[in-house]
Amino acid sequence: MAIRPEPQARWVGNTLSEFERDLADNLCYERGTTAESASAQDAYWTLAVTVRDRLADRRARTARANHDANPKFVYYLSAEYMLGRQLRQNALYTGTADLARRAVAAYGYSAGELDDLDAEPGLGNGGLGRLAACLLDSLATLDMPAVGYGIRYEFGIFKQAFADGQQVELPDDWAFYGNPWEFPAPDDLQVIGFHGHTEAVEDDQGGLRARWVPGEMVRGEPSHMLVPGYGTETVNILRLWRARAGPESFDLGLFNAGRYAEAVEAQMRSENLTKVLYPSDSTEAGRELRLKQQYFLVSCSLRDIIRRFRFRNSDWEAFPDKVVIQLNDTHPVLAIPELMRLLVDENGIGWEQAWSITRRTFAYTCHTLLPEALETWPVPMFGRLLPRHLEIIYALNHFFLADVRARYPGDDERIARMSLIQEVPERRVRMANLAVVGSFAVNGVAELQSRLLAATTLRDFADLWPEKFLNVTNGVSPRRFLRLANPRLSGLITARLGDQRWLTDLERLRELEAFADDAEFRAQWRELKRLNKLDLAAHALAATGVTIDPGSLFDVMVKRLHEYKRQFLKLLHVVTVYNRIKADPAVAVTPCTVIFGAKAAPSYQQAKRIIKLINSVAAVVNADPDVAGRIKVVFLPDYNVSVAEVVVAAGDVSEQISLAGKEASGTGNMKLALNGAVTVGTLDGANIEIRDRVGADNFFLFGVTADRAIAIRHGGYSPRAWYRDDAELKAAMDALASGIFSGGDREAFEPVISSILDWDEYLILADYRSYIDCHDRAVGPAWADDDRWIRMSILNTARSGYFSSDRTVRDYCRDIWHAEPVPVPSGSVGVTAAGA
Repeated sequence: MAIRPEPQARWVGNTLSEFERDLADNLCYERGTTAESASAQDAYWTLAVTVRDRLADRRARTARANHDANPKFVYYLSAEYMLGRQLRQNALYTGTADLARRAVAAYGYSAGELDDLDAEPGLGNGGLGRLAACLLDSLATLDMPAVGYGIRYEFGIFKQAFADGQQVELPDDWAFYGNPWEFPAPDDLQVIGFHGHTEAVEDDQGGLRARWVPGEMVRGEPSHMLVPGYGTETVNILRLWRARAGPESFDLGLFNAGRYAEAVEAQMRSENLTKVLYPSDSTEAGRELRLKQQYFLVSCSLRDIIRRFRFRNSDWEAFPDKVVIQLNDTHPVLAIPELMRLLVDENGIGWEQAWSITRRTFAYTCHTLLPEALETWPVPMFGRLLPRHLEIIYALNHFFLADVRARYPGDDERIARMSLIQEVPERRVRMANLAVVGSFAVNGVAELQSRLLAATTLRDFADLWPEKFLNVTNGVSPRRFLRLANPRLSGLITARLGDQRWLTDLERLRELEAFADDAEFRAQWRELKRLNKLDLAAHALAATGVTIDPGSLFDVMVKRLHEYKRQFLKLLHVVTVYNRIKADPAVAVTPCTVIFGAKAAPSYQQAKRIIKLINSVAAVVNADPDVAGRIKVVFLPDYNVSVAEVVVAAGDVSEQISLAGKEASGTGNMKLALNGAVTVGTLDGANIEIRDRVGADNFFLFGVTADRAIAIRHGGYSPRAWYRDDAELKAAMDALASGIFSGGDREAFEPVISSILDWDEYLILADYRSYIDCHDRAVGPAWADDDRWIRMSILNTARSGYFSSDRTVRDYCRDIWHAEPVPVPSGSVGVTAAGA
């Protein structure tokens, strides 16, 4: 295939005059308007594409370098990406932030005003998606050839609002004004099938081969967003798929007959596929839509991966040498039977060779220890939707279980546990089992979780293949969550370390330890934290109407709302303090602002009740004059990356209080520690590694261990006994049940209260006293000693260098992917026929 002519190297100047010229050109030719008539949206879009052009130049050179090197590519498949706003990041990575600020001032705008128009892409929800974004950032920063694959959700997860304290889900129309950061490619559609039947057909050698005849077809339209590395020329891509219906799905006859809804019914059914992230699974239709979404993602992506591979390679045996596909949790695990189908059915490769290629291509990250979080799908639904894939899974299971029987003869219980098909109480396809069987590596995301994963959740597989199981502790991008989130602290670090190389070598933060006892440095640290807290107070006032005191201890709990994360335990602390003040208005209390931020899945009713409960308690506590200036509670709505940046820069205490043995890793704990917050935590997830590194004296530990939690539960745990035996706990629970936080309605929160008193799945009551004592005896006295607190804060930052996502990616490259970097030279742009 011929190489296309290289474009002219333009739109890459980094002087003010060049940037201003490009801004004017883009305003005219991209937006079709002039400075005199341009709107704020015109100005934002023009600035965005002017910055983007500089990334596009680097992207062209990256594509050329990768084409010439023909390296092993890392392909990251994830249902979520929480990218955050792009304008400030891309201006930082292109070195144009100051140019942009000065250039837009000539048009009467500030960079901050235009940054506010930069919509956060609605492509993710929680830590899973933010980890994916951090890893893509680090892959590019380390010059690793990589492509991320995901879905271009039209409305994302949802925008969260509160009505009378209850969560209300609103559509997140994040791309209403378009998205200047993406490049649509409607001419590169993939056609994806669903339903239908399979049949046997004769192949070229006279043998029989299976063929899937789908009953429904959907087109996958790609677009890509640029993912730049920091301090390097590499720009990788995130390729996103959205569902598009073909023209045949629009019935012109029905439309002309006035039956408008029927005329577009097939079109809407197809395009609903990528409307929202995680359709509610409370209905059969919602569950089927989730499964269709997952197959749509992997089928589109694998076809694209194969196209890229075949452009430079002809030998299928080389596929695992050129391609490694990382499955980010179970959502993309359908890629395993889909690759088998593509190899065997569409490319004529023999079964054994195809299975060998497949098992050497995939690696699987398991993000949970909760068995109920390991996805399974009803066999009837699966077979109806993906009949050929169910046949492939049955065949894989047949050969796999034969090997297990040979290894463990007569162990029928083990066979039942390891089977890819659950038999009772109903037949279901086990996606985690499929992921382990079809991958060459399985990793957890923190040392404790990886150990428990092999010892409990996936024990049978770890017994069979111990060499497959390993740990890669998560990390976060220091560019996003320190340099962009906390420019004041970033500036201070740079001033003390002498340059910004620490942004790509985060272990250099260790050098800050030398200043922990420096009075001037502590004063600077204290002042920047005060200013950051003023920023968060302003955000809280605008978002909630609640005024908070920047001089109080900012006690932060921001994460997805789930019972195992134990937001309810934090609420019990609030109620306990409130009860103490009501009983004795003169009681000594550490002035504290408790800050929540969390979304609950739309169908997760208990989590939504807890949100309502927190907001109800907040309304009473904040309005009570007896507690004024001593404790306040604020629940920030619509928690996302942009809100997280404000919160992590301002937090004093980082609440990481999940029951030990339940949290996979946590990355919020890393972001807050990196910004100098001191953790209150259990020995769970990455808390253990944080405590080991920052030092036990700079971490507030409470709660039972993972082993002790298991022993308590197995020993006949009685939550009501713990409730009766602790007067303050009983008073707090009774207050919640009494109606004083719900306008006298004693039934309002009964489902939450009864679930705790009758079962208490996550041992909240067992950990209550330890948690309260931790705040009373450790956090409060430490906060009262200002110099001690500032020193603890400095040491948390100084010792958090390990938790860089750059280190995480290096671990993946060394231990799992076995991939090498491809540096991109500076110079003129060039692009090949392989495209982006």
